[in-house]
Amino acid sequence: MDTIQHLLQLIAGLGILNVWLLRFNQGTPYRGGTAADMKAEFANYGLPNWSVYLIGCLKITAALALILGLHFDSLIVPFASLLALLMVGALLMHLKVKDPVKKSIPALAMLVLCIGIIALAA
Repeated sequence: MDTIQHLLQLIAGLGILNVWLLRFNQGTPYRGGTAADMKAEFANYGLPNWSVYLIGCLKITAALALILGLHFDSLIVPFASLLALLMVGALLMHLKVKDPVKKSIPALAMLVLCIGIIALAA
């Protein structure tokens, strides 16, 4: 079971780092509304500009903590829980702007990964 949990941690952590560090200024089919980048996505949700950086900092921190959790078990549940909560927020934002279900798939998948991580770590 540890191997599955570790794999889920790596997938979640690296996935978040990909979105927030490598694809931040790029468009994807999953961006909210008609956004071409992360800042525009948050603007589509009606969120203030500073929230992009707050949420980004929280998500990057959680992603790094999940990766570090491969060696420090005490990081896993708190940061998987934080990331799960942030994914619920992401899903609510997609609902707020009436995005098609397709755009919510990455947030939903990450939420499921986090729930799996928490369940396996408990």
